[in-house]
Amino acid sequence: MALLGIDLGGTKLATAVLSEDGRIINKDNCVLGYRKGAEVGALIREKIIASMDYAERDGLKISSIGISVPGISHSGSGTVWAPNIPGWENYPLLTEVKKASSEIPVTIDSDRACYIMGEVWKGSARGCRNAIFLAVGTGIGVGIMIEGEVLRGSHDIAGAIGWMALDRPFRDQYINCGCFEHYASGEGIAKIARKLLEEDKTYSGVLKNKPAVKITSHDIFSAYEHSDIVAVKVIGQCIEFWGMAVANLVSLFNPEKIILGGGVFGPAVSLIPLISEEASRWAQPVSIKQVSIVASALAGDAGIFGACYMALKAISRLNKN
Repeated sequence: MALLGIDLGGTKLATAVLSEDGRIINKDNCVLGYRKGAEVGALIREKIIASMDYAERDGLKISSIGISVPGISHSGSGTVWAPNIPGWENYPLLTEVKKASSEIPVTIDSDRACYIMGEVWKGSARGCRNAIFLAVGTGIGVGIMIEGEVLRGSHDIAGAIGWMALDRPFRDQYINCGCFEHYASGEGIAKIARKLLEEDKTYSGVLKNKPAVKITSHDIFSAYEHSDIVAVKVIGQCIEFWGMAVANLVSLFNPEKIILGGGVFGPAVSLIPLISEEASRWAQPVSIKQVSIVASALAGDAGIFGACYMALKAISRLNKN
């Protein structure tokens, strides 16, 4: 038996065939490019067929498929809302996927739910019953596990922490992505840096020869390592926002662990001590001493492992029935 995990992001698609004990057998990554709407659905179907063919050549059979999506997965309808993918306001992903895998169980869940479950299965949250995954990439979300169960909310939207209000007054820029995400996501880091560079006519730092429109968060982290004045300001502000968000999560949920992951952690892993220090200033004083703030043990594969874990649980439910 083999599992197929699919991790869809705002800019990329990762697929992996795993054994039922969590060993990666085959893995593939590709960029979305300029695909949108049905084009992204077609790419997912293409990768499912390719993975099934690969497994068959290796003498394996895909028994269950799990898909991690960057937004809201509506379990009742099989539709998905993914703001970073044009045309996915109410996309019928389950229907589209079933065109390639009609006989195989398919489980679709939010990336934040998959991240925390991946860490529970094979990562930093093993053995935990109360843990939180703070994912910082193109956007920001949290997977929250309470007493061994993923917290989903009344309409599957729990964990949309990008909209956490961490500054005032309200600005129109927060409407589409939220206050926290505006300042401290990968895209937010790049946007804030571009704005500062455009405003500072005397700037002569590391980034001076790169067109502002092409600057990415990775450029900012690289410049930060060289003490660039703009990068230090932007990342310093992010540390404050990440620390406040962690403090709020600690105070609200009293978790055993908060795991920091996503594409930004990555380069921001070395900042975890500073984030923890900032969180300690804001958080409930007893709870902050009871939590471990750690990096993801699965790095960029948390979504893959979580999707496969969801797929494995789907098989267990079917076998019980």
